[in-house]
Amino acid sequence: MALRLASWSGGVLLALAFGLAAPAHAGNQKEEALSDSVRLALANAIADARPPRPTFRTEAGRARYQAWFDQMSPRLAKRLPDVQTRTEFLETAWYESTRAGLDPGLVLGLIQVESAYRKYAISVAGARGYMQVMPFWTKAIGDGDRRRLFHMQTNLRYGCAILRMYIDMERGDLYLALGRYNGSRGKPKYPNAVLAAWKNWEFKPGA
Repeated sequence: MALRLASWSGGVLLALAFGLAAPAHAGNQKEEALSDSVRLALANAIADARPPRPTFRTEAGRARYQAWFDQMSPRLAKRLPDVQTRTEFLETAWYESTRAGLDPGLVLGLIQVESAYRKYAISVAGARGYMQVMPFWTKAIGDGDRRRLFHMQTNLRYGCAILRMYIDMERGDLYLALGRYNGSRGKPKYPNAVLAAWKNWEFKPGA
């Protein structure tokens, strides 16, 4: 049975976009034709300069985020031992994933598989950073500066936007969307790895 996720909140199709390290386990994302409206929406999403700080309309929302953070931080400590770096990373991961309508645990699982949480990871295909974003996306919807893909928020913003659009393109079929993200659509190895890794970052309310 196919895994399915709801499309981006508001119905906006946002998301095809995106030295110094060992190769990462990423595939080769393919450049695909984008309509002008989708390209503009993606460019606007990437250019949004708001800081990646979670904001909440209710105290319940704030409490849920804090509970999530308190669970994730110890799990991530071995990979990101510096407290400030880990805090900023989790704030950004929560912000960018929820902004794109994604489960933060899914994004953390994808990062685990793609780069093993190495900021400067580079794949054989040339994908960069935490979420292994291909540099051609900086020309397609960004400012063309591929060096910024090693900037944490920029990398997570591109990656979350890309994954969101692939999910929308596949009409909510997460399995196919993950394959498309990795450049291996229809092959089971990569989607299965991400789905398994997602379990490591599952949030358990009340735990």
